[in-house]
Amino acid sequence: SIEDLAQLIYDLHEVNTRAQVSVKLVAEVGIGTVAAGVAKANADVIQISGHDGGTGASPLSSIKHAGSPWELGLAEAHQTLAQNGLRERVTLRVDGGLKTGYDVVQAAMLGADEYGFGTIVMIAEGCIMARICHTNRCPVGVTTQDEALRKRFSGTPADIASFFELVAQEVRHTLAALGYTSLRDVVGRADLLARRAETAALPKTRGLDLSFLTAPAGGKVSRTIKSTPHANGAVLDDELLVDSRVRAVLESNGGSAKLSADIRNTDRTVGARLAGEIARRYGDKGFGGQIEVNFRGSAGQSFGAFNLGGVRLTIEGEANDYVAKGMHGGAIVIKPPSAAQFTPTDSAIIGNTCLYGATGGELFANGRAGERFAVRNSGAEAVIEGAGDHCCEYMTAGIVVVLGSAGRNIGAGMTGGLGYFYDPAGELPSQVNLDIVSVQRLPTDAAKQQLRALIEAHVRETGSAQGSQILANFEAEVANFWQVVPPAEADRAETRVEVQLAARAVAR
Repeated sequence: SIEDLAQLIYDLHEVNTRAQVSVKLVAEVGIGTVAAGVAKANADVIQISGHDGGTGASPLSSIKHAGSPWELGLAEAHQTLAQNGLRERVTLRVDGGLKTGYDVVQAAMLGADEYGFGTIVMIAEGCIMARICHTNRCPVGVTTQDEALRKRFSGTPADIASFFELVAQEVRHTLAALGYTSLRDVVGRADLLARRAETAALPKTRGLDLSFLTAPAGGKVSRTIKSTPHANGAVLDDELLVDSRVRAVLESNGGSAKLSADIRNTDRTVGARLAGEIARRYGDKGFGGQIEVNFRGSAGQSFGAFNLGGVRLTIEGEANDYVAKGMHGGAIVIKPPSAAQFTPTDSAIIGNTCLYGATGGELFANGRAGERFAVRNSGAEAVIEGAGDHCCEYMTAGIVVVLGSAGRNIGAGMTGGLGYFYDPAGELPSQVNLDIVSVQRLPTDAAKQQLRALIEAHVRETGSAQGSQILANFEAEVANFWQVVPPAEADRAETRVEVQLAARAVAR
């Protein structure tokens, strides 16, 4: 939805305030409405991609039947933005088969500020469009890892530089013929375009009404004015980053800082700007300090997004959707207020689509998660007290432990990682999508040890009553857990019955 896209744009502006956010839209009918929404969501660049182009790495049906000509998509997007007073907010970029300087000038007149070249640049460096990129057998050595074939590659940077010099020269000639000295002077000047006279005589084209392509866009501004990235304004992370204790840890890349702060649901993507500053200074894994922030209240969307190692974020309260989105390391803990009267296994404490695309770190939530928990999780470990539908969807790595009931369609598209589900009623197998994964009771001591260690960490971090109850009678309760296993994990010590049998034989 456009709301989810707007939140993603906000997240990206938070983690890197210097970078522009680009949103790619396929040229098709109605693109103008979508472009207006994207502009309102504070995207910096809107890229219009036409149906032409492509190197053959995609299926032929996608190359031939996806989208419309870039001219149609660009004209609609530009005119809609201009008419709604949004054109100055974004840079319009276009691609999809551009080949010549004439194409660049025409794109500028239809409203583009920037121009993307793909296929033609590949050809300039030696590609012969064999359309077998995916086979590792490119005959001219462009898209292959085969050393024998790579020796056939004869392209040089000078070939590409020469091509773009010729394109630029053609742009100059075309502009000079029209009486202009700068490409920027013709951006949005669709009135300089005219229909070719010969198309009116052809039966296939004479019925086409192309007047909308040459109509003035309207509005006060017909080209981009803003060139700096949009800003999210003052945010809670700004207060964290100016704290002297945090600054000392960031500057020295060592030591520790512990802070407390109140949080409310208008505070979105808290922690991302801090993570972005750490990544800018020290990369993903180079931070040697420890920063711990304890919050009280209700967090907005994307709490702890892009969190890094060395950062620990705790909420005594609750959080909205997208908790730990893209998390790479560190720890995130969500627990109810000490005075809360509700039962965590019956009450949601975090929203939908949490742990989306995480690649590392730990998440402990003493309460239920919403739908699509751990979707595309690629390395994080998490313990929660219950989940909605589609848990572990498209998961590729990591460990998820659910200490309460879960919804339907568990493990859909799951190709890696493991899931542990507490199910005293024995009903879980009917809720699992078995297209890829299998379900089994815990087969080995290694699996039991892994599960126990994660529950112990969960109890230690959140004070979970459910976790404490399971640990108090673990040898009996472990029989109530199911293990969800994708084929790629079948040989792990935690999943293979054969490994357990071999260990017992050695022990004897």
